[in-house]
Amino acid sequence: MEFPKNNILDNWLEANQNTEIDRFIERNLAITEKVCAVLKERGIKKKKFAEMLGKSPSEVSKWLSGLHNLTLKSITKMEEVLDINLINIEPIKEIEYVYLGSIPGGNMEDAINGYEETNYSEAS
Repeated sequence: MEFPKNNILDNWLEANQNTEIDRFIERNLAITEKVCAVLKERGIKKKKFAEMLGKSPSEVSKWLSGLHNLTLKSITKMEEVLDINLINIEPIKEIEYVYLGSIPGGNMEDAINGYEETNYSEAS
């Protein structure tokens, strides 16, 4: 059962929804949650993490709040000191083509012995 929204803020947010901001917040929170989970798993206190980063504890607290606009530089610094990957960018894969041809004369053994591999890419 869904309740009607009578809150002015909720109504404004719904009317002015910005998917770019929603996506930013979602990703920012995902990064900070992952860092916090790694710190907890490894028993690293936030003060020690700040020392590892060469940053003040208050700055690192802002980073880990999930509300701070993390830069690529700060994300990379955290990745380096924790030896983890916070942003997973998949490499673009080239399309591979397989040539399915015919065997002249239907002689499979001759075709196998005379097989020559060739590599074609989409760029060719």
